[in-house]
Amino acid sequence: MVEFKAIVNDVKTGKSYNIAVSGHHANSLIGKSIGEVVDGVFLGLPDYKLKITGGSDSNGTPMRKDLPGNKRVKLLLAESKGFHEKYPGQRRRVAIHGNTISDRIVQINMAVSEYGPKSIEECLNPSSEGEAAE
Repeated sequence: MVEFKAIVNDVKTGKSYNIAVSGHHANSLIGKSIGEVVDGVFLGLPDYKLKITGGSDSNGTPMRKDLPGNKRVKLLLAESKGFHEKYPGQRRRVAIHGNTISDRIVQINMAVSEYGPKSIEECLNPSSEGEAAE
């Protein structure tokens, strides 16, 4: 079974939430790519729409939006995502992961694009809502 760690960024408040995704919800995310909007039901956030903004694999290799596919490749990079030069004009061959989610991906970064009627905290912690009312 595939397991992902989804980091959901609430754009309004600036808070990020770490959500574990496994089972058939995780399998439904395989094949999606950076920039796609997915339903929040996969993460336990009904009526929310989430945009995939990035991620990384088990080695910590970042995903790039402009690299198609789901494999890790080595690219010659100048100053860009995945490599920051120490002196002007420096280039280095760096491993980068493609923009498609596969079973090798461990972390998926997402941002909220459409909000639901409940807040994210209420959706993720329904038991604390009942305790607060008592």
